Amino acid sequence: MDKKQDHNIIIGVDDKISYSKAFVLGLQHVLAMDLYIAPIIIAGLLALSTENTSFFIQMCFLATGIATLIQTGAGIKLPVVQGPSYVPIGAIAAIGGKLGLGAIAGSLIPGAIIIALLGYPLKWFAKAVRKIIPPLVGGTVIIIVGIALMPIGLNNIYHSSGNIGENILVAAISAGVLVICMLLGRKRHGLGTFFRLVSVIIAIIAGTVAASLFGGVDFSPVKSASWFSLPTLFPFGKPIFDVSAIITIVFVYLIILIETTGTWFVVSTVTGKELDERRLNRASVGEGLGCFVGALFGSTPMTGYSSNAGLLAITGVASRLAIMASGVILIGLGLIPKLSTAITCIPEPVINGIFGIVCVAIVTNGMKVIQPLNIDDRNMMVIGLPILLTIGATLLPKEVLYSMPDWANYILASGITVGALAAVLLNLIIPAEKTTQASETNKEEAYKVPGLDT
Repeated sequence: MDKKQDHNIIIGVDDKISYSKAFVLGLQHVLAMDLYIAPIIIAGLLALSTENTSFFIQMCFLATGIATLIQTGAGIKLPVVQGPSYVPIGAIAAIGGKLGLGAIAGSLIPGAIIIALLGYPLKWFAKAVRKIIPPLVGGTVIIIVGIALMPIGLNNIYHSSGNIGENILVAAISAGVLVICMLLGRKRHGLGTFFRLVSVIIAIIAGTVAASLFGGVDFSPVKSASWFSLPTLFPFGKPIFDVSAIITIVFVYLIILIETTGTWFVVSTVTGKELDERRLNRASVGEGLGCFVGALFGSTPMTGYSSNAGLLAITGVASRLAIMASGVILIGLGLIPKLSTAITCIPEPVINGIFGIVCVAIVTNGMKVIQPLNIDDRNMMVIGLPILLTIGATLLPKEVLYSMPDWANYILASGITVGALAAVLLNLIIPAEKTTQASETNKEEAYKVPGLDT
């Protein structure tokens, strides 16, 4: 049987498609991204002016596009969309508030270089992943990512401007249309394939139309946005290199690597492409270079976006060309403020209704990774306790979080970080029975699909 069919993929990673088709398929990845949310949160914490906030978001679009082209084109060479990570929000706000905006870039640059060096020339990253992130941990991290993102999407629906009932209805419409398109796409010919390939765009259009009926769509900010704007290096001041800030961000980068490795596992599982050592080391270099570019242009650390990895499973489109088209579109959005402003005007309930279905796809793909493994008492704890801790961190009251030291705040502010660290540590600490070890050794193929070119 064809491997793409095995993995529910219609367009494979290395399949050639036309530029126009790549543009359309890449556009829906961009439209479904909530990459402007993290910059808005950081801008608020740093008390940036409206003008600087707009410019900050613009630079995040630009850096995201460049980072995506680096990672997909030369790094991991898989369909991975980069975007601003939520993990460093607390650390960046603390550093910028205490040491000034220049210290943010000064702390991000050394860490990005270290992450790149872990891939090449040191080649340590792949060895570390193979040692501390076997299929049991990798599958658990994927599940954790999906579970941790679900409350974010739901809260964005509940707390977005407007009537909560109308917001829920709009989100339900966009999610429902997406599910219908996915079900229609089970027929791999004619209109079935069409609905599957552009399911996200159809869902966004349907949700936006529904939101407009309730008066929830406002594109007036697009009129005041400029048509073209060039980026500048270090737009928020010359970098300030503070040792304590650098050490903090290096630790944050390592946590981001655990998070983004989970995303790479999702992509590997969905596409059937093996994460061999060479690919993992290239991925670390791509991650580091993307974060370095982000620091130069005044953006934030980049990570592989789990939501976009989930879209691969939903649409069946795993083409690198489509994702590289996403990168080009994102660069365009960074250079043309009118377009980036238009994207941010899509109502939150529309995006987050789709986001909820994406989270479901992420969780189920994590289940596929751990399904072949022997779930004994030991493995049950390695899987179950991190999920429990992820939910616990997500529900942790804000007043408790803010009362903790900065280093604890950085970790506990992210449910993904807590769950991923717990999975890694529990797998290392809890001894495995010999039979379990043998079983898992034989089932390392959970990450591999024989016969596929890597």
